[in-house]
Amino acid sequence: MAKPAAAPPVEPETELDDGRMPFLEHLKELRKRLRNAVLFFMAGFLVSWYWARDIFLWLKVPLDNAWHQHPKLGSTPTLNFGSLVEPFWVDMSMGLWAGIFISSPFTFYQLWKFIAPGLYKKERTTGVLFAMASAFFFIAGAAFCYFFVLEQLFVFLLGYSDENNLQPVLMMRDYIDLTRTMMIAFGGVFELPVLIYFLAKIGLVTHRSLWSFNKWFVVIAFIVGAVLTPSPDPITQTMMALPMILLYNFSIIVAWVVVRNKARPNPD
Repeated sequence: MAKPAAAPPVEPETELDDGRMPFLEHLKELRKRLRNAVLFFMAGFLVSWYWARDIFLWLKVPLDNAWHQHPKLGSTPTLNFGSLVEPFWVDMSMGLWAGIFISSPFTFYQLWKFIAPGLYKKERTTGVLFAMASAFFFIAGAAFCYFFVLEQLFVFLLGYSDENNLQPVLMMRDYIDLTRTMMIAFGGVFELPVLIYFLAKIGLVTHRSLWSFNKWFVVIAFIVGAVLTPSPDPITQTMMALPMILLYNFSIIVAWVVVRNKARPNPD
């Protein structure tokens, strides 16, 4: 009697999670994950709002350092507010953005718990690394802006007071908005290697095409630096353009690794 043919082995990378569920269960799961994310955001917002004054003083350090480089302005910078409710809304804004930042790891975790059951095992591993790399590069960009760019930017902008014998009247909301915008812009720029990795993974770019475009990207980097930085000084624009150029060239290496791995034959 002939033995039945053995079923073909299932490759591990094509195995899906056993936790698949019907459509209504997906909706319940989505509601659960959204609820958990909102709860952690509210907790992060309340904690950040409680420490809003300390966060404000921390964000004011680059301005203090820049101010001291202009002796004509006095010893201590003063931030003013134009309405009675402005300090309250500044605290709310800092609590909101800091709360988003604090709760973001848990928010991404909830998102991951929702989409992971529908992914292949290999895709789940790649997704975790992708999320971690995105968070790392964004934080690195914001930190680079805070520690290396903001003070130089403020030194240049405050220099108008020395040249024209003007006295600046700085408003709380304007200062916080400028600082937040700059940090978010640098955080977004530092996501370039993650973006290139994704494009190389789906086959839209290769290391060869990126390398051939390198000389044009240098021009684009300085244009982006001029657009995203609010001051016309070349120092601040260069401090945004140079990291972009370095990250782009690092991305070429990333794309080369991706292309090399895709070209390897799969083991039987």
